[in-house]
Amino acid sequence: MGKLKIALAAYKFINNDIEHNIGKIEKALKEVSGKADLVCFGETFLQGFDSLNWNYEHDKEVAVSMDSDIMERIKALTVTYKTDLVLGYVELFNEDIYSSCVVIENGKILHNYRRISKGWKEHIAGEHYKEGTCTDEFIYKGEKLNIALCGDLWDFPERFKTDGALIWPIYVNFDKKDWEEYEHEYAEQAALAAKEGYIINSLSDDPVSIGGAFHVNDGVITNRVPYEAEDVLILN
Repeated sequence: MGKLKIALAAYKFINNDIEHNIGKIEKALKEVSGKADLVCFGETFLQGFDSLNWNYEHDKEVAVSMDSDIMERIKALTVTYKTDLVLGYVELFNEDIYSSCVVIENGKILHNYRRISKGWKEHIAGEHYKEGTCTDEFIYKGEKLNIALCGDLWDFPERFKTDGALIWPIYVNFDKKDWEEYEHEYAEQAALAAKEGYIINSLSDDPVSIGGAFHVNDGVITNRVPYEAEDVLILN
């Protein structure tokens, strides 16, 4: 992918422990500083995938807006470590909650994507839990990129087609046997949108997720973070 160096961070989050999770973000930025342009985390890594309880009064305090103090801290980290960031998070926008993914370049928000598929939320979720509508590509350092979140690429693969690269943050808590059986299907699904893809899954303890991250080319996994390993993969 041109001259971009992308890193995939298969790190462990703790649900509802933003301080811990920001510490992991900083750890990854520090580790890849000077070695990669952009480090990518999994879906809703900032708060943890199971941080919501579908009580709106609780969840609106869990969600984070793009202009929040927490986001300002994260933006500042990209300046400190001179490395940019793709981060999944639970977003509060006006009074609504989204599963989103922000791209931060040198302390500024370059792009913010809101998941368009509904599988991130429980059926009891109320009217304030919403999906986005836009699947536009964006340009990063002269290269074309697109982002899909987890179920998006299973429900609407045609909407993410790009002649650039696809970044696909997910959260899937398969066990190792199931992951080894299905990983090729994820690689092939990524290829429906882009020749080159980056799939990032997070680790967690409750429920147990064994993580994994993959570099995909033409539907084939060419490099990876192994399952059960908390690690970052730097791709040239």
